Amino acid sequence: MKQGQLCVKLAGRDAGRKCVIVEILDKNFVTIDGNVRRRKCNKIHLIPLKETVDIKNKASHSDVITAFKKLKLDVWETKPKKAGERPRKIRKGKTAEEKEAQQKVKKEKYSKKETPVKESGLETKVKAEITKAKDSETEKKVSEPQESDTPKKEKETSDAKEKIKKTATKNS
Repeated sequence: MKQGQLCVKLAGRDAGRKCVIVEILDKNFVTIDGNVRRRKCNKIHLIPLKETVDIKNKASHSDVITAFKKLKLDVWETKPKKAGERPRKIRKGKTAEEKEAQQKVKKEKYSKKETPVKESGLETKVKAEITKAKDSETEKKVSEPQESDTPKKEKETSDAKEKIKKTATKNS
């Protein structure tokens, strides 16, 4: 394979299209251009043809176009994209009416405090009697000592006193 030799590309998106070797990079890779995208390509993916084109080393795309037109072959041409203004995302803002409505809802939400319900005189008297009854029951429980606990405590204290006396007599 030589520089300027026409080839047919076997692999990839450009398979089956004709190209020309623009530059030999090393023993395995070449740069191709023509009816394919200008790029680095493996020699294995190319079938060399008998035809050659006179182009210089690292020829530009315009040189390749003129050579292909002389042979009446198609050329891969891309249209350059126009650098336009990037579309900006527009934030959706609330209108003044929506903001006012939202503030009214907040005010209503926080202004609705639970107001105490007025009870009739009879209901208050009943509640007062119930609380007094509960208080008196708890006072009775606290003031009355439990009978089951007192004999046990007396036994424990008397047993402890006897043990102290016995140890005192043994030591003396």
